[in-house]
Amino acid sequence: MTHEVTAPKIIAVHLNYRSRAEQRGRIPAHPSYFFKPASSLSASGSTIERPTGTELLAFEGEIALIVGTDVRRVSPDEGWAAVSGVTAANDFGLYDFRAADKGSNVRSKGGDGYTPLSSEVIPASAIDQDALRVRTWVNGVLAQNDTSAGLIFPFGQLVADLSQMMTLHAGDIILTGTPAGSSVVQPGDTVEVEVDAPTAPGAPSTGRLVTTVVEGQAPFTDVGEKPRATDAQREAAWGSPEAAGFTPVLTDELREKLASVGTATISSQLRKRGLNNVSIDGVTTTRPGVRMVGRARTLRYIPNREDLFASHGGGYNAQKRIVDSLESGDVLVMEARGESGTGTLGDVIALRAQQLGAAGVVTDGGVRDVAEVAGFDMPTFHNGAHPAVLGRRHVPWDTDITIACGGAAVQPGDIIVGDDDGAIVIPPALAAEVADAAVEQEKSEEFIAEMVAAGERIEGLFPMNDEWKDRYKAWLSRR
Repeated sequence: MTHEVTAPKIIAVHLNYRSRAEQRGRIPAHPSYFFKPASSLSASGSTIERPTGTELLAFEGEIALIVGTDVRRVSPDEGWAAVSGVTAANDFGLYDFRAADKGSNVRSKGGDGYTPLSSEVIPASAIDQDALRVRTWVNGVLAQNDTSAGLIFPFGQLVADLSQMMTLHAGDIILTGTPAGSSVVQPGDTVEVEVDAPTAPGAPSTGRLVTTVVEGQAPFTDVGEKPRATDAQREAAWGSPEAAGFTPVLTDELREKLASVGTATISSQLRKRGLNNVSIDGVTTTRPGVRMVGRARTLRYIPNREDLFASHGGGYNAQKRIVDSLESGDVLVMEARGESGTGTLGDVIALRAQQLGAAGVVTDGGVRDVAEVAGFDMPTFHNGAHPAVLGRRHVPWDTDITIACGGAAVQPGDIIVGDDDGAIVIPPALAAEVADAAVEQEKSEEFIAEMVAAGERIEGLFPMNDEWKDRYKAWLSRR
């Protein structure tokens, strides 16, 4: 079945595949959308221009829904029934224009040819909406491979949600989101997207939607804001800091250095650099003797209010969403206002964090199931045990924002170190310098302790005068 590549309107979902959401570290509670102009449509075999002076043109292979009849205020079941067919789409975006768009996506997603759409359609009546597959190849290499079973918001829900505020007309296109694997392409690259239903009778397929990237020739003038690539946009476009060519702040070498020194030593080094308010006060660890080092991910709880807990506390709430998005080496830091009269997590949540490779959890609130949580390999720093559930005192509210935990400001990406003395926050820009200085400090303190154990006086030794410094250098040379 074929159709003309045109549409009254094109509506795209921002984030909908769990694989993509976990890659981005943000799982939405509800779908959100943007429009793309009909002039962005193009057919298979077309070219897409990467404008001169830009670098961040990214592909997004997607399943496109074709609305078959006018609908308004329908249920999710009625929404899926209103879809006449599905096809392959590519939701190209130019990240260089994201800052200029200020969230609208008008220029970053609306360029001519930025919505290639296959003319081959799979009838919706012939398939299960949860059994579609979308795959994307770049120069013949598979880059994306996921199924509609991985959607956060099913197709019928998208139609129902949109129809609450607008009439969807026959021929409208809904782009349903892209899975993990989206990245940057260059002039000369060929991108292919295929949607199929491999378990349906006949295994229907759209075939491959083919688009070739070409270099633009016309420069931008001064009539509007020009595109600009930033490191933040490079990371988002490529999909990860490593793919964008950035060296992660918390390298394996830095992690080992920080794990080799105590928080007391780190605290003194931060104090020398003017940072006194970096300790997360009032928390103790479930794993004495185990040191924790990781990148901060943040969650904020607000005081419980019954109507707000009803709207934000149940179901797949902010707490569960951020835990599901944790990656190896993350430390989940939770702001609970020092309120220990209820649990901010229990054994199931902590177990999920450990399974995802989290380095630890820090909360200035209470912990339920503390015996079970203490039995996990992953340390949890907390403000006391309490049997009550979350809703007694807290509503999970915001994620990946600047928070206060145990009197310390914590931002996403800060480096968190914990041991038996407590937990401390290191600004990423200072981490390498502090780690090196802390390693050196602990070497000198080892020497001082050895001398004291041998009967030496503290005077002149702690801190070391010039004579002791010379003896320390000789001691180092013998090690």
